[in-house]
Amino acid sequence: MMREQDEAPSDEVLFEKRDHIAYITLNRPHRGNSLTGSMMPRCKEIWGEVRDDPWIRAAIVTGSGERHFCTGADVGAVAERGGMSTGTGPLTDEVYWSPKQNRVWKPVISAVNGVVAGAGLHFVVDADIVVSVDHASFLDTHVNVGLVGAMENIGLAKRLPLGSALRMTMMGKSYRMPAERAYQLGLVDELTTSDSLMETAEEMAQAIARNSPAAVSLSQQAIWGSLEMGYAQACEYGWALLRMHWAHPDAKEGPRAFAEGREPRWTTGTED
Repeated sequence: MMREQDEAPSDEVLFEKRDHIAYITLNRPHRGNSLTGSMMPRCKEIWGEVRDDPWIRAAIVTGSGERHFCTGADVGAVAERGGMSTGTGPLTDEVYWSPKQNRVWKPVISAVNGVVAGAGLHFVVDADIVVSVDHASFLDTHVNVGLVGAMENIGLAKRLPLGSALRMTMMGKSYRMPAERAYQLGLVDELTTSDSLMETAEEMAQAIARNSPAAVSLSQQAIWGSLEMGYAQACEYGWALLRMHWAHPDAKEGPRAFAEGREPRWTTGTED
């Protein structure tokens, strides 16, 4: 949780849109693509556009360069400021790094191009799909600098075996989880090389973008929502989302297009 008074330079978080896909790039390679509090309003603005623009059907998050995806908070800036800024409100009013923290219900792919540490894990644990280069590593350094590993680490415990999440959390920089191990345990969904990282992520995003945006979003919500519920309750929640979608035009257009042997024309609220 970080705040600064100055606005972040606009080129520290890059944003572009192509072919129904949003591209978000953390762009401080000289500082390990680390985060400053002044970057949070920019992230909030970008995620708000991803959430609210019906033309966007998926998003890819990555970092600049080949060494670091995101190394967390810029600790040098924190030291210069004299410590972490204190937020007084609930999490939903204070932190806006990740898609889930901005209530984005569109698929997000994290294309991990290098080391991920500390707050950089926000973009991994809250992604829908994680693609990683084979030389990446994952670590949590909160306790090394006297800070609490909390939101990111709770996310790790949802995606990793408990012992692995605790090992990363409590050992700090003494333990780096290699990309291969992260893949074995399910934190990473696809391993690739630097040369094919973005191509792999884009192929996934393009495949998603061809499907019904409404059906994809509700399916996504059903699965993420199940993490907060017991099995029976989660199935009832999924059943409610499924029935709600029956009234959507896509629920009729999909079967009709299949029967007619053509590509479906989804209802998106915008013209292509």
